[in-house]
Amino acid sequence: MSNLERRPDETWAACDTATSAAPPEIVTAREVPLGGPRAMTVHRTLPSKQRTMVGAWCFADHYGPSTVSETGGMVVPPHPHTGLQTVSWLFEGEIEHRDSVGSHAMVRPGVLNLMTAGRGISHSEVSTPAATVLHGVQLWVALPDADRQTAPFFESHKAVEVQVADARLKVFVGELAGAAVPATTFTPLVAAEITLPAGGAVSLPVEPSFEHGVLVDAGPVAVDDVTATRTELVHVGAGRRTLTLRAGDEPVRVVLIGGEPLGEKILMWWNFVGRRHEEIVAYRAAWQRESGSAEPDGSTPVAAVMPEGAAEHPDARPRFGASDHHFEGAPLPAPVLPGVRLQPRP
Repeated sequence: MSNLERRPDETWAACDTATSAAPPEIVTAREVPLGGPRAMTVHRTLPSKQRTMVGAWCFADHYGPSTVSETGGMVVPPHPHTGLQTVSWLFEGEIEHRDSVGSHAMVRPGVLNLMTAGRGISHSEVSTPAATVLHGVQLWVALPDADRQTAPFFESHKAVEVQVADARLKVFVGELAGAAVPATTFTPLVAAEITLPAGGAVSLPVEPSFEHGVLVDAGPVAVDDVTATRTELVHVGAGRRTLTLRAGDEPVRVVLIGGEPLGEKILMWWNFVGRRHEEIVAYRAAWQRESGSAEPDGSTPVAAVMPEGAAEHPDARPRFGASDHHFEGAPLPAPVLPGVRLQPRP
């Protein structure tokens, strides 16, 4: 029996105040199927009813280890993004990335793949024949209002490894424990994979202006005074100068994310991050038009009936570059918008 079993009283109410001195809060994951009949299940902790963001981190999917021969692997056709950065991090496997700005990269363990969507980008993700097992995390960062219309771009960086007490750190965004990665960020951020042997412990120096999230891949692990198990995320509010992790009878692996609170409400729907309902409606219409996706009622995409010369109109300029892919198959159509007005959340 592990010496880190959770006590019955270790359940904390959600607290959205970034400077709160409240104890760490456990955010439980919900299961989300990705793909077709043999869908790969991911565990999603952000966004949730408990918490929308950790710093500017607004989305966290944890998946695997899943056997590709059983799940069919990852086959995500071209799809759009706005107003965010995607952060791809693998523990095991290999995924091929292509996007509408011409990037072609392999996502592999130990290497950060960072895509800045800005005003709009589209990309596809397909596991390669070399990947027999897929295991990793997909994270999104919301761009601040001042930068969310920037031109899209892609970059890749090898993680910087460092040993701190019993912990092995692979820093892949920002700076932690003297290790730094020059990945482009628009708000102060940090991300690292951290492993501990059974019985190991570490007290990490952290930026006190940051709030942090500890996403557990293997555990259980004690984060300060709260114990979390696999797929759970522990939110730790700002104001701390150290963060203590302690393993029990089993080795531990977590992904630490953190950053200064964004201080802005965001509106996130499907793959878009915006600020107003009207923006999301326009993003969806642009994607449907550019990708040639028919609506559920079978109606013709807008692009097919636009008059000659309409491409010069600002609303008709390509936003997502949907045709700039080497992908065999159709792009993903956008889901139908709900029948209510979308509201931003803090």
